[in-house]
This record gives sequence, C-alpha cells and structure tokens, in this order.
Amino acid sequence: MAASLWMCRLRPRGLKGPLKSIDNLCFKSQSTTAEGNPFYVLQEERLEQAERSVLINCPPKTNEKKFLKHLSSHGEINTCFFYESFGTYAVVEFSKKESIASLQEGTIIPSIQHEATVPFKSRLVSLKLNNPGDLSSVPSSIQCLRQSAIPINELVQRLSGADTIDQQLYKLTETYQLTEDNVRLRFLVCSLLKDIAAAYFPECTVKLFGSSVNGFGKLGCDLDMFLDLDGISGRNSQKTAGPFTLEYQMKRVSSERAATQKILSVIGECIDQFGPGCVGVQKILNARCPLVRFAHQPSGFQCDLTANNRIAIKSSELLYLYGSLDARVRALVFTVRCWARAHAITSSIPGAWITNFSLTMMVIFFLQKRDPPIIPTLDQLKGLAGPTDKQLIEGHDCTFVSNINRINTTENTETLEQLLKEFFEFYGNFSFSKMSINIRKGKEQSKPDVSPLHIQNPFEQPLNVSKNVNQTQLERFVSLARDSAWILQQDGMSHPLGAGAQPWGLAALLLPSASQTGGKGKKRRKREPASERIKSLLESLKNNKPNSANGNGKRNFSTQSH
Repeated sequence: MAASLWMCRLRPRGLKGPLKSIDNLCFKSQSTTAEGNPFYVLQEERLEQAERSVLINCPPKTNEKKFLKHLSSHGEINTCFFYESFGTYAVVEFSKKESIASLQEGTIIPSIQHEATVPFKSRLVSLKLNNPGDLSSVPSSIQCLRQSAIPINELVQRLSGADTIDQQLYKLTETYQLTEDNVRLRFLVCSLLKDIAAAYFPECTVKLFGSSVNGFGKLGCDLDMFLDLDGISGRNSQKTAGPFTLEYQMKRVSSERAATQKILSVIGECIDQFGPGCVGVQKILNARCPLVRFAHQPSGFQCDLTANNRIAIKSSELLYLYGSLDARVRALVFTVRCWARAHAITSSIPGAWITNFSLTMMVIFFLQKRDPPIIPTLDQLKGLAGPTDKQLIEGHDCTFVSNINRINTTENTETLEQLLKEFFEFYGNFSFSKMSINIRKGKEQSKPDVSPLHIQNPFEQPLNVSKNVNQTQLERFVSLARDSAWILQQDGMSHPLGAGAQPWGLAALLLPSASQTGGKGKKRRKREPASERIKSLLESLKNNKPNSANGNGKRNFSTQSH
C-alpha cells in the first residue's frame, strides 16, 4: 500500500518537543504526488482491503498457528488480528479477493435442531472444532487486541508520569486515537453492510464518515455510515444513437427525502432480519437526516446508517485536512473532548449537551484566531482550491483545496501547554450571548438567533450545529473552562509535583468532579462557581505554596456577564 504519514507536515516551524506520541497515527494519506484526493484515495484503499477480509468467530482455545495454516489453504493471508466482543473474533485479510470465494465455498450452513436458519451467506463466519477433545489441553496462543478506550483513572495515571504538559497532550492522543486494527475492523463492518444493501442495489457502496475517518476518532466511538447510490450507472446518461432508447421502469415518489426514507426502511428491515450479529435495529426515518441505528455485536460498534449524506463526507474531509496540517490540532481536539467527557459536558446520550463536533469546531475556530493563525479559515482554503476541488452539494458551496502542498505552513510556535491555557481563557471570556462562531470566516459574528450557543455549520451555513445546547449546559462549560484555566496558571501545575506520580497539569484537570462521584440516591447539590474537586486541589496548592496564585492571587478573568 503506497501510503505515508504526513510527518513532514506535522511539525510547524519552530515547534519544539517530541512528536513520538503521534508517530503511529491511524490515518494515513497517499503521497501528494499521487493522482486523486488523498482523503478519498485512502477510503478506496481501505474499502478494497475490507472486500478481501473476513470476520471469524473463534472458540476460546484457538491455536493461532493451526488456525492460520487452515485458512492459508484458501490463499495468501496479508494480515490477521484477534479481539474480543461477545466472544473471540479474528479479522483476516487475504491478498486476493478470490480467496474469499474459496473460503465461502468450503463453509457450510449450520444445522440447528428445533430452529430454522435464514440462509443469508455473509463474510461473518464461525470456526468450529471437528474434534474438540483434541484441543482440550492445548493453551490458547492468540493475543486479543484492545478495541476500546482505557478508563479515565488509568489515563490520569499514565499522564501523571509525563515530563511536560505537551507530552501529556500527545500521550493522551496516542492512547485514545483509533488504532490501525480498529480502523480495519470499521471498514470491514462497513463492507459487510454493503453486502446486504447490494442485494437490492448491486452497484451501491457504503462509506464511512465522521470520527471513523476524519482523524479525530476515539477508540469506542460510534460507526457512522452512509449508503451511496450516486455511483449507480445510467444516471444523467445521454440518449443512445438510433431510433430508440431504453429506460428502466422505476417506482416514483414525491421527493428525494421520501425516496431516502423508503430505501432506508427496506435496508433497515433487511439488517434486522438477515444481518448476522445486528441487534436493536431502530428505523429513525423522520429525523432531519433519516437513519437506521443498530448495534453490531461481533465488532462491538454502535452503528448509524444514512443515505446519500454527501455533505457529511465533505465535513469529514475538511476535518481530516485540518488534522493533517499541524500536530497540535489533533492533540488539542482530543484533549478538549476528553476533558469535556470527564466532566459530563458531553454525553453519548442525545440531549442538550455540547457535542464532540461542536467542540471540534470551537477548537478549530480558536486556532484560526491565534496570532499568527495555526490553521487557515475555510474561505482561505476555498481560495486555494483548484478546478477539480469545486463542489456544489444540494445548493451548498463545499469547495476547498484538497492538495495539502498548496497550504503554507504556519509560523506559529506556541506550545500545547500555552494553547490549552489560552483555549480555556478564550472561551471562559467569550461573549456567547452576542456572538456566533464561524470557521468559514475565522471571526466572531453577531448571532442570528437566540440560541445560547451558535456555531455556524461550515457548509450548510444557515444551520446552527449547536442548536441543541441549552443555557445551563453552556454555563457549565464556561464555568469549567474558567476553573481549568485558573488551575493551569498555578505554580506546580506545569511540572510533576514530585515522587509518586501525583496528578498534575492535564491529569489534574481530568479528575472527576465531586458531583459526578456521588451516590445515585443522593440529591445533587446546587452547582457552585467551582467544583468540590477544584476547591480541594486549590486548597492543596495553597498549603504547599501560599503565595503562588498567579503572582497576585487573582484570577485573570472578566467578571462581567457574557
């Protein structure tokens, strides 16, 4: 696979500090000398890998050497790894697609007493031992790879062992980012879903968007997919030469939305009835963007499937580009998201909370506002676009440059420690009541409505991506941002506190608030300006260095209401 990391672009001029923690980035890109958009070339490569892969449920005591020897009878194996999710599974990638056909020819349909099977043949199969007794005393030789993020307390412990706050941010990114194997598994699940949809639409593709491909995905994040029917041949074709033209007879509906709803309804029913390992299927067809939601037990992923969601893939490409421009972008986004989740600013349950996408927009906007800017605005990226980059989707201008070499490297040399402090100060003082956030312009604009938090959608500009956020959740975010900025200003917070790896710097900011650790039966106390955890930490700092509070003991924040 002719792919290389963007390491030549990831170190901005003058930036000091190790980049070892991002050497294993899971998102790769084609060399910029290659033809095609690097983001889409990579997706095609990953999907082609997935087409040559199979997912196998293995017995607990599986000898890896014998397992691989058995499978190699169907063809050369490129890669194989094991993981656990409702059992032990192996992802096996063959070097040729013909090996999959050979394997399926030798795979039997199970015979189950008192039950009937739905004879849908997929690339999710089970390994059965013909003579289980022969291996009863053989120890398992497989090593299962972790597919979920480590607990926050374990992360805090790891970060406390770092030497600088910059190292802490890079270590957090390295620990939480998607691994190579996890990305392979995501594309394989996507490919398995495509096999189901292809029964109705043989030329369709199922593509990933969102955190799985934009470079900001955390281990355990949801799997967002969309059914792409635009590649079906025969659309917008010219009439054939001669006296006649043949047209397919097709059902007609009132609108494209109605067609999407009908298609997803049928595909959702197929997933529910025929998709091995797909459970809890919900057809949410009246949402602004209709979708089918389900859990894929063999992979452990929570999945959302939409149809023809072309703007979503452009948003993923844009974030991928921003993350490729400068290593600090991904490190700061991962850190802010982790900080927000540790304090229940974000949630996996839909509601009035700030979303990860909104937080990412806020980080990008903040980095555009630095002097000099660390990343360009969307309008600046549009100005660098070539003829092949121009794209109009459903009336929305989604044009921006895809060639990273056309974008100048930033002259900004601020450390991640500086940026983290400044991020909290910036939004601790931001005039949310009057201004909106706009990454297309890279500057604040007057709010067009009364939403507590207004972040303009970068492509569908009339939309507010944070419309769901209420005033209470915004105030919690601002209060915690101010508290966190204040803590990072204290002496002793920018370096380890001594032997024993006590939480300091970023690690101290990730400690859960007292309000989150209380018993479920206890009534929540009324929110105070600072959490009990922060009060305790500041008291500890005061006892160690009584006159160290930012020189004059005052917080550097405006007291006016925003």
